[in-house]
Amino acid sequence: MIKKTILTATLAILTCGAALAQSQSFKLGQWTEIQNSILKELNRSYVDSLPIDRIERAGIDAMLGALDPYTIYIPEEDNEDLQMMIAKTYGGIGAVIYKPDKDGNVIINEPYKNSPAEKYGLKCGDEILEIDGESTHGLTSQEASDKMKGKPGTKVRFKVKKVYSGEIVDIDITRERIHLPDVEYAGMLDSQTGYIYQSGFTENVSGEIRNAVLNLKKQGMKKLVLDLRGNGGGLMSEAVNIVSLFVPKGSLVVSSKGKGTGEQQYKTTTEPIDTEIPILIMVDSGSASSSEIVTGALQDLDRATVMGTRTYGKGLVQTIRPLPYNGQIKVTTAKYYTPSGRCVQAIDYANRNEDGSVAHIPDSLTHEFKTSKGRIVKDGGGITPDVIVKGHEYSRLTYSLVYSNIIQEYTLKFVREHQSIPEDWTMSDADWKDFVEFAKTKDFDYRSTARTYFDQVKKELQKDGLADSMKEQIEAMSKAIEMDKETFLNLKKDEIVPFIEEEVMVRYFFQEAGIKTRLRYDDQLKEALTKPMIAF
Repeated sequence: MIKKTILTATLAILTCGAALAQSQSFKLGQWTEIQNSILKELNRSYVDSLPIDRIERAGIDAMLGALDPYTIYIPEEDNEDLQMMIAKTYGGIGAVIYKPDKDGNVIINEPYKNSPAEKYGLKCGDEILEIDGESTHGLTSQEASDKMKGKPGTKVRFKVKKVYSGEIVDIDITRERIHLPDVEYAGMLDSQTGYIYQSGFTENVSGEIRNAVLNLKKQGMKKLVLDLRGNGGGLMSEAVNIVSLFVPKGSLVVSSKGKGTGEQQYKTTTEPIDTEIPILIMVDSGSASSSEIVTGALQDLDRATVMGTRTYGKGLVQTIRPLPYNGQIKVTTAKYYTPSGRCVQAIDYANRNEDGSVAHIPDSLTHEFKTSKGRIVKDGGGITPDVIVKGHEYSRLTYSLVYSNIIQEYTLKFVREHQSIPEDWTMSDADWKDFVEFAKTKDFDYRSTARTYFDQVKKELQKDGLADSMKEQIEAMSKAIEMDKETFLNLKKDEIVPFIEEEVMVRYFFQEAGIKTRLRYDDQLKEALTKPMIAF
């Protein structure tokens, strides 16, 4: 009787599963047939010429967008961008360009260190008049960039107006495979504290981290800061390899669960280089995906103290699959879980704060887990630091200066006027005054946050018919919070100057110098270093 019951239940489950699969297959076939019929009818009857490519691409993007933000279609023409995303490599000359308007020239904004651009003498401020004989006037920034890129080993000819001499010269540059490192800086903060700033998780970043750690240990490092703030992630395999540097071989780093793959566990497979050195991991709302794998694993394994603010909350695994006509799809295939069992995926990835951070999560929707030594950690969205250390909240004015390219344009002006600067350069009072005079001539939204809210309130009062009756109060409040550009810029000098200094230092001494400048003003990191680390 028992055997019969079990057999009946098993058959019911199998039948239900088969019916569900048939239902899914039927629906897929049904909608495919409907879509094809619609396209055929449009092609036959639509009044104008049918833009097949545009509407099909829009349809694909809308379909995938209804699933999650990370499942995307990559056509053949975007494969170079995919390679850049996976490995931070491309064929080109190794320079960031700036084109203020379509009718202007291309300006070399930042040549990379040891790049062909640097080797052939291109400097910040040089103007590219022609690329392979074609004028850059009329080209968009993207079109100019595409012409500069190409297969490594091929040549590209530039007609260049040199920034300091004004001389116009022809320069033939041989393109190379450009690799942008994920370890953008590694150095000693003091006699015992080593620091690594890691910006991504592309191929072999774990090797870069390994070399950096070994080099810092030779310099006397007794404590390591791994800075993952703003690191949006990348390859899961590299995250596993980085964790393997600091924990015993065979340790569980992350597991994934997906419909097509089931549950898979990823453990360390190599011997570590140091299982004892204290590690401080810095994170923020921009730390996502593989950053959260590293942070969550080292937190769960009680191997690192995490400080900063809660991470982004991206616990979805993407896999790249080939499609017809050399296209590809990056599709979400699984969710990943930290060693304690946490899924860091935000419960509602569409509901986020303005800065991208996870919105408030009620305690009733979270679950408790335990680290290897019994400390309680929670899921629900991102990794919550062991010690909360808030970063600097910048004013609306500073954001506006950055996003309106005012600081970038001033940097180019400064470079044109200063052929060299000392390695310990800082902005003088005269430099600041020069910047203020420059910014005053530019058109950008310099309103304070209070002013933007007040302007909205005025609109609402007008809608409600109250503006006339409250005219006196409105005018008084408007006068009280109004500031001209110069006054507001001087008020926010202390938070604007570091941005300018960093940009200027990068133009003369490359990215490493910019990060050193940033560290000088990094109050969040300075505060974190004063906090006691967890004793494991």
